[in-house]
Formats: sequence, C-alpha cells, structure tokens
Amino acid sequence: MIIQNGLVFTENFTFEPLTVKTKKDRIVKLCAPNTEAGTSFHVPAFASLKATIIPDDATFDASGCLVLPGLTDIHFHGCMGHDFCEGTKEALETIAAFSLSKGVTSICPATMTLPKAELSRICKTAADFAVSQQTTSATADLIGIHMEGPFINAHKKGAQNEAYVQAPSPSLLRDWQEDAKGLIKLVSLAPELTGAIDCIKECHDAFHFSVAHTEADYETAMEAFQKGADHVTHLYNAMPPFTHRAPGVIGAAFDSPGCFVEIICDGVHIAPSAVRAAFRLFGKERMVLISDSMEATGKPDGTYSLGGLSVNVRDNRATLSDGTLAGSVTPLYECMHTAVSMGIPLTDAVRAATINPCRSIGMDNLYGSISPDKKAHFLILDKEDLSIRAVIKNQLLLCFS
Repeated sequence: MIIQNGLVFTENFTFEPLTVKTKKDRIVKLCAPNTEAGTSFHVPAFASLKATIIPDDATFDASGCLVLPGLTDIHFHGCMGHDFCEGTKEALETIAAFSLSKGVTSICPATMTLPKAELSRICKTAADFAVSQQTTSATADLIGIHMEGPFINAHKKGAQNEAYVQAPSPSLLRDWQEDAKGLIKLVSLAPELTGAIDCIKECHDAFHFSVAHTEADYETAMEAFQKGADHVTHLYNAMPPFTHRAPGVIGAAFDSPGCFVEIICDGVHIAPSAVRAAFRLFGKERMVLISDSMEATGKPDGTYSLGGLSVNVRDNRATLSDGTLAGSVTPLYECMHTAVSMGIPLTDAVRAATINPCRSIGMDNLYGSISPDKKAHFLILDKEDLSIRAVIKNQLLLCFS
C-alpha cells in the first residue's frame, strides 16, 4: 500500500509531508511526497468502508490528515462487556476487535488478582489466541500480557480482590510464563512485600517489573528500581502521594532515569494540572498513556464486573460500592485526545501512546513507530479536530466517514 498526501509522525517526533510504502504486514520505506503511486486501487480519505482487505499496490489518500503509528495499550482490562480475565477466545476476539476500531493496533491487556489456576488458564488462552491471529485479522495484535496481580499490597488493592493476594514468587512467574509461551511482558508488584526485591533481582532479565498497588516509601521503591524494576503502574493511583518530605514511589521513579510511568488520562483519575506536572517531571520520553479500561467501555451506564467485584458506571466514572475508582471506561485514543485538551503537546501525547509503551515492554523492534521493517499499523486522524478517519493494519483498512 502507498499512503500519501498526509503529515506523517516520524521517529524524530515531528509531523512531516512524506509518502509511506508498505508490503503485506511491513513498512517498506518512507520517501518524499508524490514519488510513488499505486496503479490498481485507489481509496480516498473518508471513504465509507467498514473493513476492507486491499492489495499492496493500493493508494490511500491521506489529504488533510495526520498519519500516526497505531496506538499500543499496555494496561487495560476489557471493553464491550468482556474482560481479559474471562480467558475465552470470544472475549479476546471482542476486546481485540474493539481496540482496533479505536485506533489501538497492538495490545498488552492486564490480569487481575486471581487464583493461580485461573491465571494459568488466562495465560494459556492468550497464548493460543496470539498464535492464531492472521495478518488480515480485524483485531489488534496481542503482543503481551500485563500481570497486574496478584503481587500487590492489600491496603492499596483498589478494585483487586484481596482474597487472592500472594507474595511475589519467581516460581509462579516462571509457571505462568510457560503457560503464556513467553507472552508476559510486564509484572506489577508492591516492592515492600516479603520476597518482592529478591523476585525483581532474580527475574528482571525475563520480565519488566512495575511498582504498583503499593505503600512503599522512597527508599524501598529506589531499591526496587536499582534491582531492575523499570516501570510504574498508573502513576498517582494506588500509591503514597508525592510530598516534600516523603517523595515515595513518584520521587524514586523521578530519580531513576530508565523508569517509564503510566498515566490514566481519562479526565477522571487525574486532574489536568497533575497530568501536566507529570509530563514536565518525567519528560516526554518516559510517559506512557494507558486506558486502564474495563468491560463497560463502549457500553451504556450500568452495573458491570471487574476482578469479580461489582462496578457501577455512571457518566464516564467506574466505582466500587465504597466509591473506589475501578478502572476507566475511556479508550486509549480518547485518553490521548484528552491529554491534548489538557495542554499536552500533540507530539508528546502521540509519543506516549505509541513508541513509549512499546519501549517499556521491549516490543519497539516491531511496533510503535513508522519505520522500515516495522509493522504496517497506522492511525489516520483529521488534522483539524483529531477525529479518527481510518485505521490501517497491514492489508486491512477500516475507514470512518
């Protein structure tokens, strides 16, 4: 395929007038405008199509549009009435299809705090699903699993089920990774738990560890980062606050240059000023936008479930019966759009939803930017209002009129 007449988001984090050429599922090259042209198939921007497989010599006219890499969500639980932890092919198909329709072309969904056998079953189903995906599947690529539980502090459990909290265990992780056929990329844990630091030290070459659902002070969090942790799960949430005498996890992450930090920018979890402060504090190269969305995403207000707990959804806000926030109901694309509305520069917001999440889980060799030999995944936005005009995944085209 040839994508032309658009402004392409480059690996220099700028928008430039370039032509992109792809073949099957890979990007072949970027070149100056109008130097390449398809001969047999032409698709104008804004065509009213649902999903079409198009030939390699097709030309997509991206006039008036921004051409972004497909987005990558490394922390979310579900959508459209389904949860990743259902551990069924049907749930994964629904979740991956909805993600693609919202411009998220690669996903790393999160587990919850559940029994060992349940997590094993979820990992096995995910591994089978990932192997079964075809280049023309109308679903986001399943590129990883984020183990958000069960190694959490029960006092900061949020919407997790305290009954299944366990101490960090290298042997458990190895068992789950075998079930997942290597798909586990990110493991959230509370570093103050017995065995947590040793687990990080022993396993950091095999997993990315993220400090999460924790009461850790600055010193404990710093030890976790020094032993190999390189990530923070949903910054500000389920952790001690950042104060001038007790900087906690946030201060330790700031003092650890290789550490990525996630942020839920749904307009509910974090105030705009705190979002702007986080981008200023950590820098655009370390910020990762996530949705943390749950099964109610894409559905009307009502009562839903997360990790076996009842969740009430009303007006874009998902809460447990005691008022605790229980994830979000906002897709990643809308979180990126919200970040821009909060004053985050567009290029920084795009970076935080594309290459940064991929780098944070070690998948940036194939995903996250528009570069030769990477996956041919694109999100086409109207350059004026940033609305989605098309999603391109390999040879599959979804257009929005």
